[in-house]
Amino acid sequence: MKHYTSLDDIQNLDSIIEKAIQLKKNPFQYNDLGKNKTLVMLFFNASLRTRLSTEKAAKNLGMEVSVLNISHAWNMEFEDGTVMNLNTSEHIKEAAEVVSQYGNIIAVRAFPTLTDKAKDTSELIINSFKKYATVPIVNMESATDHPLQALADGITLEEQKSKKKPKVVLSWAPHPKALPHSVANGFVHLMNKVDVDFVITHPSGYELDPNVTKNAQIVYDQDEAFKNADFIYTKNWSSFSDYGKILQNNTDWMITQEKLGNAKFMHCLPIRRNVVAEDAVLDGNNSLVIEQANNRTYAAQIVLKELLTQLK
Repeated sequence: MKHYTSLDDIQNLDSIIEKAIQLKKNPFQYNDLGKNKTLVMLFFNASLRTRLSTEKAAKNLGMEVSVLNISHAWNMEFEDGTVMNLNTSEHIKEAAEVVSQYGNIIAVRAFPTLTDKAKDTSELIINSFKKYATVPIVNMESATDHPLQALADGITLEEQKSKKKPKVVLSWAPHPKALPHSVANGFVHLMNKVDVDFVITHPSGYELDPNVTKNAQIVYDQDEAFKNADFIYTKNWSSFSDYGKILQNNTDWMITQEKLGNAKFMHCLPIRRNVVAEDAVLDGNNSLVIEQANNRTYAAQIVLKELLTQLK
């Protein structure tokens, strides 16, 4: 593994998930691996779980950690050939090489514009770091993907499933703001790689990128999709076809305890209570959101461990 910018960077996902579960039992067993190594974390956007879990993961491995909020740095330019006479002062060509001198691994978090579809789907920021940095890059959520969350979700599913091939439903839910597709895309990537009965449900017009969903089953009736579900993963996303737009409110798509039934409830957090899901769901015994958040540490730690091993 040279970088971790998508689940595709993992050659054997089942093996990595099992290694993460074993690592969780003794998280300090490799605390010499990162000795005299530094993780540099660059945040173009806000973070809570990703920042704290990734930092904890690095420190569990003995690494030093440097954190920079890019809003406190020079405005960065990513386009080639640009005349930088406006509001950007630092080009990615220099920035990536310089940061590579300060850290052995660089982790980057950068959200989409939700206005420029071509720019977002090109993954300009994360791919620019991969192009110009001289050390491994870790994706802490990019314009179209969130592979650390997806790996944590894979760990959670493996720990919590009670049958070999569970039914897993990814359901759109209402939200007052236009949100990225990253978490949903990452979860779909995961589902395409594991042995599950997978269904996506959302109102018409909220189809995800077909290059991501591929042959996944899509059901536009939420109640029908939820029948016999073992896990219901809920997330809002804006329109992909009418890019970045909220097409309709659809408040009746909120997850209720009645809809959930006996299924386990999953969400990446943060979550708007009584908008995305009602209190009874989040406070109920079938909610896995805290377990998912805990597994963010071990998803990041197993990725960093693999990358550090390659650096040896």
